[in-house]
Amino acid sequence: MRGSVRSTVVLALAFIALVLAAFVFKMTRPVSLDEEALKAQGVILLPTPREVILKGLVDHTGKAFDQSRLEGAWTFMFFGFTNCPDVCPTAMAELGKAYQSISLKNPQLAARMRGVLVTVDPQRDTAEKLGQYATAFAPDFTGVLGSREDIAAFAVQVNVVFEAVPTGDGGYTVDHTGNIVIFNPHGHYQGFIKMPHAADTIQATLTSMVERYEH
Repeated sequence: MRGSVRSTVVLALAFIALVLAAFVFKMTRPVSLDEEALKAQGVILLPTPREVILKGLVDHTGKAFDQSRLEGAWTFMFFGFTNCPDVCPTAMAELGKAYQSISLKNPQLAARMRGVLVTVDPQRDTAEKLGQYATAFAPDFTGVLGSREDIAAFAVQVNVVFEAVPTGDGGYTVDHTGNIVIFNPHGHYQGFIKMPHAADTIQATLTSMVERYEH
């Protein structure tokens, strides 16, 4: 009799544990959204992904950053600069939060995401400075730099523009598009996320892209 009661209690506890585990998984799993729901959150997907041409760019370690560096995962790229007072650190912080959150919940999904910062201020952003800045938001993030001409040639292909603006004190700042650009695992321009940026939206975008195009 005691054995029967003990078995019943064990089974009941196991069932409760499974229910709780399923609940936690459901609550912590990034949400997948359809295209209309993504659009409502500022995520714009192109009807047909575009190929891009990269030349003359390197990452913060000195390695060439060409089309092949965009392949094999979903790349979330921001064009900014280390002296940026507000938009850049906010966008990169949200990218970092999204990546860290996904890494904790689902390391396999995190392996499908890359974070990249392309400088729009190559005159002041050295490789060392850019690398320290990008990796401060997530150790795996990458900083990319090159000549102003090569960066501009790349940027215009993904609907990003930038321009140096004098500040009046002999210095300058850089006005630039604030979109987070999305590349698919083929290295093609898939779309972009408009400002204001939020980690939840970035997570939902990655989850939605992976489920839509990789399953």
